[in-house]
Amino acid sequence: MPDGAGQGAADAPMSRGRFLTALAFCLLGIAILFSLGTWQVERLFWKQGLMAEIDGRIHAEPIDLPTLQRRFAAGEPVQYTPVTLTGRFINASERFFLSTFEGQAGWNVYVPLVTGAGDLVFVNRGFVPYDMRDPAKRRAGQPDGEVTITGLARVPPAEKPGYFMPDNEPAKDTFFWQDLPAMAAGVALPAGAKLVPFFVDAGPGRAVGGWPVGGTTVVSLPNDHLQYAVTWYGIGLALVVMTGMMVARRYRRPA
Repeated sequence: MPDGAGQGAADAPMSRGRFLTALAFCLLGIAILFSLGTWQVERLFWKQGLMAEIDGRIHAEPIDLPTLQRRFAAGEPVQYTPVTLTGRFINASERFFLSTFEGQAGWNVYVPLVTGAGDLVFVNRGFVPYDMRDPAKRRAGQPDGEVTITGLARVPPAEKPGYFMPDNEPAKDTFFWQDLPAMAAGVALPAGAKLVPFFVDAGPGRAVGGWPVGGTTVVSLPNDHLQYAVTWYGIGLALVVMTGMMVARRYRRPA
């Protein structure tokens, strides 16, 4: 076949029906991509507002446990709210949550605390290295009398955070996610004690003897919305350019 015939076939305009179909899909794609970009911008402003709210909450004056419980029962956000509570630790019922601190692997030690009002609160007393998990190595850091703790309220997850998260091992007091009912199972509760439905992370400071180390709360709110918005808008603009080129080619005047 002559070269001129092949070139003419390649340059032949698409039919009106095919052109309109392609144009419709392009316009639909542009609308979807710009909608996704706009949604990510809205999420960005929402996340920034939430981070500012949490930052203000963390630096507020501590409240007492009954006030925190009333807010929680009323559906108010209590995550990272400073709270002060007084009671006695049940040191024989320590639970261990896999964690890291300053680049070192180990455990966060969760200990049930019974208040004078009969509330049972699991307190994350802080970090110990792997080799300090044995309570016999840190007896000085296990107070027997009444203590006052100031820390941040933490709401436990309702379910296992992810499929690849290891299963907890309650029989070994070992936990990979904060399953509060499982952690409370087997605790020798005083008569009438009631389990509080959230944790308290103890504030900064070392226990007597050096372990545990408090103040290990990590405030982590992923905020990649700007990156996603730029990506969606960028793809949308590229599709706008491609659509414009297609339309221009369709209606350009022949030489």
